[in-house]
Amino acid sequence: MKFKIVSKGDERSNTIKATMKQYLTEFDLEYDKEEPDLVISVGGDGTFLEAFHRYHHRLELTAFIGVHTGHLGFYADWTPDEVEKLIIEIAKTPFQVVEYPLLEVIIRPRSGGKEDRFLALNETMIKTTEGSVVFDVKIKGEHFETFRGDGLCISTPSGSTAYNKALGGGIIHPSLEAIQLTEMASINNRVFRTIGSPLILPKHHTALMEPMVDKSFLIAIDHFTTNFTNVKSIQCRVAKERVRFARFRPFPFWNRVRDSFVAEGDGRV
Repeated sequence: MKFKIVSKGDERSNTIKATMKQYLTEFDLEYDKEEPDLVISVGGDGTFLEAFHRYHHRLELTAFIGVHTGHLGFYADWTPDEVEKLIIEIAKTPFQVVEYPLLEVIIRPRSGGKEDRFLALNETMIKTTEGSVVFDVKIKGEHFETFRGDGLCISTPSGSTAYNKALGGGIIHPSLEAIQLTEMASINNRVFRTIGSPLILPKHHTALMEPMVDKSFLIAIDHFTTNFTNVKSIQCRVAKERVRFARFRPFPFWNRVRDSFVAEGDGRV
């Protein structure tokens, strides 16, 4: 099996990376930066997102697993004191694969030409530095509302525990193929009106945001933010691709939620 390790870059993470690389290669596994079967993230959720985007072009072939070295990582199953056990599991045990849905984002320019397509593991966030965001929002091609406010967040089920949750969105189990559209400080008065509630769209529904005013937009795909101008529309739906997580032991989604947000003294340092 071929593997790659992505480190957060701090001393603790780099030490764990070096240890894992040494022992896994001694177990006759091949370290391959280009075409790994398994990508090991050592750090936090930001490191895991970096690893995902680095290998998003080979999702059907690459699985991901995380070791967290800082605060509790929502995507990380393993702790630093379990690294020796994880090394043995990787070397000796075929892993099971758990797949989670992803978000597809397509940005089309007003002038025509090439569209930009992205995949998000957590979410996309649409904002502007030029006042309020004003969008016509269409669902399945039908006009739903005209949104005015600070912006919109469209999240995956696994990303529903991230910025979406901070905005008051619901937590969705990742076995459900859906996306969630959540408002950021919408303007609601006698003139302007939005639904004011998160929308959960199934796999066969597409959300299309069309700017009412030609301005620049800050569009974040997970933790990567880019400024876009000349935007005709932003289309969001469940992607045909899925992310593959390597599992050597069960760690149910609701246990992750409990450990991250409910349990006292997270118990997993």
